[in-house]
Amino acid sequence: MAEQAQITSFDALETFRTNLILFLNKAHARVDEVGDEIRRTRGWLQSDRRVHWEGEIRRRRRALDLAEQELLNARMSSFRENLTREMVAARQAKQELVEAEEKLLNVKRWIRGYESLIAPLSKKLESLRGVLDHDLPKAVAYLVQTQQNLAEYSESGAPREAKSGPSGQPEIISEPEGAAEP
Repeated sequence: MAEQAQITSFDALETFRTNLILFLNKAHARVDEVGDEIRRTRGWLQSDRRVHWEGEIRRRRRALDLAEQELLNARMSSFRENLTREMVAARQAKQELVEAEEKLLNVKRWIRGYESLIAPLSKKLESLRGVLDHDLPKAVAYLVQTQQNLAEYSESGAPREAKSGPSGQPEIISEPEGAAEP
């Protein structure tokens, strides 16, 4: 005959269930934050940075054209012997334009590589979201059911002997001796 289980406290299960629910809420928030950050970064690269460097290239190209024009004017002017300032300005404008073009190329390279870099990580994130949306709520429900079963078991007293009936389901046939005693 089986002995009665000694159930002393339901607090451990309740604490675990509470902590699991808190974890579930925090994890949902963090997964959502990461998803938002992925979208924000993609938009920042595709819109903000690309547009910014394209505008910088146009602005720096105009500055280079202006510096080259001033250099040409200074060369053609009979009054100017020293062209150093205009030459430095033209060289600086050319370097700034090259820098902006390199930045735009880097942004375009990042945009092309972003999806291939982020896609595997996004799939893992979605997998985690599936666990948070489906598996952990089932675990919480299972803990609630386990708590109810243990509460019913502890309230019912000693277990009864079971015997298989004709349908294969257990049938309760008798109470063990001393089960009615406190």
